[in-house]
Amino acid sequence: QVQLVESGGGLVQAGGSLRLSCAASLRTFSSHTMGWFRQAPGKEREFVAGINRSGSSTNYADSVKGRFTISRDNAKNTVYLQMNSLKLEDTAVYYCNAVNVRNQGAFNTWGQGTLVTVSS
Repeated sequence: QVQLVESGGGLVQAGGSLRLSCAASLRTFSSHTMGWFRQAPGKEREFVAGINRSGSSTNYADSVKGRFTISRDNAKNTVYLQMNSLKLEDTAVYYCNAVNVRNQGAFNTWGQGTLVTVSS
């Protein structure tokens, strides 16, 4: 059973930065496209960013392009999300998961997420 543990969230002012981490207990971590998702209050969970198995290719939701950067360290079974120029609308619980071809979470299991709150 895969375990995903997200960390790094917190309270930050608009325009600030945060770096999220997700550690996966998964022997085949390097075989999976990984990604970040987020769920804002009252909204459905949405795709934020994805990174291929080697880390050579990334893709982003339009709302975060140019501000967020996803990366991974396969030796540490960890995926990161560097978030810069944060906006109020980035407030959400952030989750990581493997990503399928429809930019949806591939694992049925989700972690507890990490809360990012952006204040004015």
